Amino acid sequence: MTATPVAAAAIAQLEAKGVDTVVGTVLNPAGLTHAKTVPLRRINTFADPGLGASPSWHAFAIDQTGIAFTDSVGVVGDQRLRIDLSALRIIGDGLAWAPANFFEQDGAPVSLCSRGTLARIEAALGSAGIEAAIGHEIEFLLVGADGAALPATLWAQYGLAGVLEHEGFVRDVTAAATLAGVPIEQFHPEYGANQFEISLPPQSPVAAADQLVLMRLIIGRAARRFGMRVSLSPAPFAGDVGSGAHQHFSLTMQDGPLFSDGTGPGGMTMAGQSAIAGVLRGLPGAQGILCGSIVSGLRMRPGNWAGAYACWGIENREAAVRFVQGGPGNPHGGNVEVKIVDPSANPYLASATILGLALDGIENELPLPPETTIDPALQSEPDRTRAGTLLLPESQLEAIGALEQSTSLREILGDPVVDMVLALRRLEHDRYADLEPAALADKFRMAWSV
Repeated sequence: MTATPVAAAAIAQLEAKGVDTVVGTVLNPAGLTHAKTVPLRRINTFADPGLGASPSWHAFAIDQTGIAFTDSVGVVGDQRLRIDLSALRIIGDGLAWAPANFFEQDGAPVSLCSRGTLARIEAALGSAGIEAAIGHEIEFLLVGADGAALPATLWAQYGLAGVLEHEGFVRDVTAAATLAGVPIEQFHPEYGANQFEISLPPQSPVAAADQLVLMRLIIGRAARRFGMRVSLSPAPFAGDVGSGAHQHFSLTMQDGPLFSDGTGPGGMTMAGQSAIAGVLRGLPGAQGILCGSIVSGLRMRPGNWAGAYACWGIENREAAVRFVQGGPGNPHGGNVEVKIVDPSANPYLASATILGLALDGIENELPLPPETTIDPALQSEPDRTRAGTLLLPESQLEAIGALEQSTSLREILGDPVVDMVLALRRLEHDRYADLEPAALADKFRMAWSV
């Protein structure tokens, strides 16, 4: 990749808008957001040849000290972070932001680069004549500057009181997103106390993941301005429902959308049915990518709307795969929501996983299993067995064990990515699996925060 340099006149325009610093971000396989910054006048160097970064960036663990070194990732070597100038955004107070990719010193893409992995899957879909769009949801919890729980005397689930209690924060986030060119579709209090959700509009896969990372940066900065912080843990406090990071996806071919205007259930086409079947078939192995952290199991339980059962249903919020039917109330058309994704997942890798499994289903013309039309927890065990409905495990070891054995995920993501995720998650398990749920939630409440 050779970036087109930012012209001196364009740099002068950025300076006129108050920009003096550029921050570039990457996400590692543990879901951590890493960054480097340069003065504005160094923006072209940040883009090409890039800034040095140790391969250990891929191996940093969520406990702030651990490094999951492997046979291929250690203390020897150096890579380059290169920002994508086409995605540069002004975010206010002198800062501009851009997503970055990892490259070797000779310019070759690094196989562990999550943004590059998603770009490869997006290209594979394009080669198959398929255009994908992803829409992200961000659930997060507002906490004190020290990570402690905030009062919730006037809180009600999805209630107006939450908006009014944090009106300044809500308006600040909205204004900052507008400045950065991020259109918010909706922003509302969620089920948990001091929990909010932001829905972002669908975009092409890489652009959508970039937008999610930028939005996390925006809400993190806004919370600081009000003396708060944002928890992006799947389970900020033990016993609560936790936070998801649901991803919606839609697919379109030359003949039209795959999830609308068809003759199948909910308007699906045959290819659309196969896409969902591919995701469902791959979910047990994909769990280690989509929600495989040491705290993910505290959320992955029936009744939490976390998709604990591997099944699908039209507007079924307890199914791991919820089909959203197209129609007058849904201007985006039919789409699929994957509910098991949580904020500990690297969103680039999560999207690559979901879309790769969908493509696998289409190419193999997999049949769609029967729809689950009720809460799967209310079905009898024999009924779930006949339908092939699987209760996904709360155990991290079971989840990462299935990932290790998944040939399809290794083909989609590549062995280096899968093996790095496994190393990181095993480090978490080896060090912290003995903690009680409350201590586990406390330990990692702020692990993914920015």
